[in-house]
Amino acid sequence: MNIEIERYAQMQSPVHQWAPRSKLVGLGLLVVAYATVQSLWLVPVMVGITALLYLGSRLPLSFLRSRLRYPSLFLLGVVMTLPWLSGTTVLWQWGPLALRQEGLLTVVLVASRFVSILTLGIVLLGSTPFLQLIGALRGLGLPDLLADMTLLAYRYLFDIADQLARLKQAMRLRRFSFLQTQSWQPLAAVTGTLLIRTYEQSERVYKAMQLRGYGSGHALYEQTQTWGTGLDLAGLIGCGAIAATLMALQWG
Repeated sequence: MNIEIERYAQMQSPVHQWAPRSKLVGLGLLVVAYATVQSLWLVPVMVGITALLYLGSRLPLSFLRSRLRYPSLFLLGVVMTLPWLSGTTVLWQWGPLALRQEGLLTVVLVASRFVSILTLGIVLLGSTPFLQLIGALRGLGLPDLLADMTLLAYRYLFDIADQLARLKQAMRLRRFSFLQTQSWQPLAAVTGTLLIRTYEQSERVYKAMQLRGYGSGHALYEQTQTWGTGLDLAGLIGCGAIAATLMALQWG
């Protein structure tokens, strides 16, 4: 099970070389602006800006597709139901089913914002080492405890995924099928085993960290105190200007 998102974090591109602190704030401003878009004529602008940023990161399209696959399942319900339920202008009808224009336009707007915001998040996480990203968040005021919890949760996701893969492999070797109707009890046992193992491991890790001085001012990461060079600030200002323009056009 591969949940690695830093596979391309060491590439050389303008987005990769952008200072983490400026990148985080700049892309965050764009996300806020995208969330306010309600006009369809702003959708091509939003999608175009997102496409330019992704091309500037030089991340492969396969990376984007693999990261959008599962979140897009949440969007599928909206796409399948909204055109048939929302609006009054009927474009096509067959019996009780009626395809409505307003619902289709709403789907286009919602899907564009959803994909654009997710793509910006993928650009941020895919072009920035996670340790640097946590340092940038801490430099912006994130409390130490929340920063440490985020870093440790990310680190041990890999161990939990490996343990789950081993448990699933052991169940398959014992001829267990996840399609069986009587599979809830074994699945509950696997879930309980995984929770107990992760709890015990968290206690061991915390005691090991205490022995190494954690809690006495020892940091797990280096805070990012700088906004970067002039080019980094220019990128931040550019994103801020684009975000302000989108919001002004929307509200205007």
